[in-house]
Amino acid sequence: MAPELMVTTSQRAAELEASLRRVIRGKDDIVRLALVAIFAKGHLLIEGVPGVGKTTLGQAIARAIDCTFQRIQFTSDMLPSDVLGISIYSSLEQKFEFKRGPVFANVLLADEINRTTPKTQSALLEAMNEGQVTIDAHSYQLPQPFLVIATQNPIEHHGTYPLPESQLDRFLMRIRMGYPDENAERQILRSEAGVAQLENLRPVLSAADVIEIQQAVARVHVDESLISYLLSIVSKTRASEYLSLGVSPRGSQMLYRAAQAMAFLEGRDYCTPEDFKPLVVSVFAHRVAVSSLYASTLKKSEQAEQVLKDIVESVPVPI
Repeated sequence: MAPELMVTTSQRAAELEASLRRVIRGKDDIVRLALVAIFAKGHLLIEGVPGVGKTTLGQAIARAIDCTFQRIQFTSDMLPSDVLGISIYSSLEQKFEFKRGPVFANVLLADEINRTTPKTQSALLEAMNEGQVTIDAHSYQLPQPFLVIATQNPIEHHGTYPLPESQLDRFLMRIRMGYPDENAERQILRSEAGVAQLENLRPVLSAADVIEIQQAVARVHVDESLISYLLSIVSKTRASEYLSLGVSPRGSQMLYRAAQAMAFLEGRDYCTPEDFKPLVVSVFAHRVAVSSLYASTLKKSEQAEQVLKDIVESVPVPI
């Protein structure tokens, strides 16, 4: 990668990150992970209790990128056609016309995705995996870049439908948004953070800029020793007695791309072990299943994270 190109694209990414941090107070690590997902050409799943800023983060990202944006508030009575669109017969044209649904946008905010039924959830599978939707045997390409930012309430909440494994696997990363610390919450109360800050947020990147950054990320160098390190972690998830489902090859690819994006955001054109380690839980936790042999007082949703942390600590870091 040419040094001057690296500097220019890194500056744009840094401007975007700074803008998001002004809206999402006290969650710098969450903002960084969200950008990793975007620049690695992935989709993002944000989980947390109501009121901690999940939707605000999704809206902030959409506003900071000068792209088309749609938001869907998922409910239990929604149908796949409410997401993808529907073919309607036109008496004037004497043929069926396809009316595009909200999925035809650069940034789609799928709010509370686990409030709707699995049938409607699965409507996004093809879109997230292939960048297209197929209706009545006709395929329609989605605009690029295409990013799904989905929010969900913890699975312990009433009225939720757990996302199936095939759906979860389409998300590059799942991040948890917890409560802010006292200082951050004090800033939120004393400032106009939130609605006012969000409304004043101006676009920092265009769609073309995002594509350019994604291409730059794909060129970040990953040494063979780091690939071996990644595969060692993946292999241990498949062999662990505490996991009944290990990480798939798609999961390996996702961590590889995420580490490249992390290195890029750090201003480097090469990866180090420190680009992989902090991403393992966010990229892998929703792709594995904990076996009945694992005894823990942790919540079920947190058990996989602890197993993965233990695995990472057990794998030697390449020098």
